[in-house]
Amino acid sequence: MLTPVFSLYRNAYSGLSRSTWLLSTVMLINRSGTMVVPFLMLYMLSLGHSVAEGGIVLACFGFGAFTGAFFGGKLTDKIGFYPVQVITLIGGGIMFFVLSQMKNYWFICGFTYILAFINEAFRPANSTAIAFYSKPDNRTRSYALNRLAINTGWAIGSGLGGVLADINFKYLFYVDGVTNIVAAILILIFLKPIHHKDEPVVHEQLNKASSPYLDKTYLFFIVFTMFFALCFFQVFSNLSPFFYEELHFSKSLIGVLLAINGIIISIIEMVLVYKLDGKRRNLDYISFGITLVGISFMMLNLPGIGPWMAFFALSLLTIGEIFSMPFMNSFWIARTSAGNRGQYAALYTMAWSAAQTLGPLGGSQVAEHFGFKWLWFGVGTICIVVAFLMNRLKRKEQ
Repeated sequence: MLTPVFSLYRNAYSGLSRSTWLLSTVMLINRSGTMVVPFLMLYMLSLGHSVAEGGIVLACFGFGAFTGAFFGGKLTDKIGFYPVQVITLIGGGIMFFVLSQMKNYWFICGFTYILAFINEAFRPANSTAIAFYSKPDNRTRSYALNRLAINTGWAIGSGLGGVLADINFKYLFYVDGVTNIVAAILILIFLKPIHHKDEPVVHEQLNKASSPYLDKTYLFFIVFTMFFALCFFQVFSNLSPFFYEELHFSKSLIGVLLAINGIIISIIEMVLVYKLDGKRRNLDYISFGITLVGISFMMLNLPGIGPWMAFFALSLLTIGEIFSMPFMNSFWIARTSAGNRGQYAALYTMAWSAAQTLGPLGGSQVAEHFGFKWLWFGVGTICIVVAFLMNRLKRKEQ
């Protein structure tokens, strides 16, 4: 009975390159130190600043992440993903230490922008590196492994960050800085340097767009992805207050419900991607997954919703995430060549960075002025529309 299950999991994780595993380990260590961002607002309040002033700091972080992704992609295409990863990890690590010493409010705003700029410039380079070290038949699984590392690291960082914040907020910056630098050292020691000129130009890809900005299908895809991400980020911002204020769930129950996402991803994503990859077009899976996410949001408006229905809705949302996000990576990477991969990765990262800033902000305004019912109906509807448009995009491609 257990042997087929064991074989399925072994096959799902087998065949990935050593470098892919190393890059995911680097991401795990890097994201395990993700403590400053989740607690940045509380840190600003501890310094005596208002919620509005804290919001400006968060906006500086979001704008820094957005612009950093753009320039990180440009730099990756120019000098290669190896030096960009090392430079941004070390630079970001140093900036965490610097920011921890800032007292003046406007200095905090400025250095928060610089920190986010450097930190987010890492992501297009990392995405490009995964594509380089993977093969077409395991590329989706390689990105799924990276996502697994990100989710696991985020869970570790957020949990440990809460403990350290109770002791001293400064520790969050120190741990974040150290994990960045340790990740850079791992790359320097264990990953063979790859220079930009060493990346092969695949001649059969020359018929593809020379720039993502000339690829109309991809630009539509980026817009649709951003609208989906605007909805998805409600899970990590406005869902907790909904559970607490509207449904009167306890804080411990809310913690358990939110942990469902990471648990399901850890258990089944790699296996599901292994079974699905290559069976249908990427946009088929993306459309289906976004539809499930939309349905799960609308389920939150069901009358008399309790813990078990909330559990089912979040489980369905996570399944939708698994169907959509790994195959989104496969979609954009399939449209690239060695000379423009960083810019494609940058646009994809920028879509998520913009949504991470605008989604929670917009969602909170809707919830405050119109109520959570309209928020869930609105984001659910947007997801359904985006799924339809993604499906139309598939027809256009065909």
